[in-house]
Amino acid sequence: MSNASQGVVGRVIAWSCQAVLWVSTTLIFFILTANTLLRYSTGSSLQWANEVPELLFPWLVMAGVVLAAQHGSHIATTFLMESLKAPARRWLGVVGWLVVAALYGTLAKATFGLLEIVHDEKSAILHVPSSVTYGCVMVAMVLLALLALQSAWRLLRHGAAAPAQGAGSPSTAQG
Repeated sequence: MSNASQGVVGRVIAWSCQAVLWVSTTLIFFILTANTLLRYSTGSSLQWANEVPELLFPWLVMAGVVLAAQHGSHIATTFLMESLKAPARRWLGVVGWLVVAALYGTLAKATFGLLEIVHDEKSAILHVPSSVTYGCVMVAMVLLALLALQSAWRLLRHGAAAPAQGAGSPSTAQG
């Protein structure tokens, strides 16, 4: 997907998710490598070295999920859309993306409601609240809702003639 076709929201989401992927992957790699080297060279390990990758991994996964959705690399069933004429395909796609956005918004709201509950649970060594992990899921749901809204808008605006946009591609309009 070209940068120009993503729009400002899409570019910000893509950049943010790519940054999370790079930072979390790099940190996980270096922490696990250092801990392994310590374990084999000295017989000891960093006490916190197991917790940090456990905290970073959900962020890595959710950033990947958002990028996959943005690039249309998710699972799509297209037989219904392909059997419809262009105007019906367009409107069904818009309605489908709006439903997807509403569902992601509902999940984000439900997750937000859980943050206060899980905030009291803390990791054993670093004492990081579990709400950090739940927060990454909530952020991903908000980003996915924004991408779905963007896809609905693009489909509404450009119809079936819209360039393939991954998540906004008319052929994947069911989400």
